[in-house]
Amino acid sequence: MTDKNYKENIEKLTELQYKVTQEEFTERPFSGEYDDFYEKGIYVDIVSGEALFSSSAKYDAGCGWPSFSKPIAGSSLTEHMDNSLARTRTEVRSSSADSHLGHVFEDGPEELGGLRYCINSASLKFIPLEEMDAAGYSEFKQYVE
Repeated sequence: MTDKNYKENIEKLTELQYKVTQEEFTERPFSGEYDDFYEKGIYVDIVSGEALFSSSAKYDAGCGWPSFSKPIAGSSLTEHMDNSLARTRTEVRSSSADSHLGHVFEDGPEELGGLRYCINSASLKFIPLEEMDAAGYSEFKQYVE
């Protein structure tokens, strides 16, 4: 369930969550809570609660950050050109709160569509499948295998 009270939510973020979502910081590889995490459920924006990714689209890309082949159906991520490094990348942000999430690359597994959404754990909150109804995410259960 999307929470529109972003200012209050931002004030509750940890220092790392704030730096990632509000200042486009990148957490260290292999340090995030959801890098090596494979429970069934959905991942939502830590700021807004907007549903972003399903566990069924998560895979181990070996890059050190949670990787997904596609956003959850019904989510509306925004993409932006990022020239902050020596190469151009595509930044991914949440549409509701405009939280920086990470980047999307075209080097994902071909059998999954060829995309790799490389996302900072600090920008996400995980909602386990068995808690989705109580948390207001029933409509997204169909995307969790």
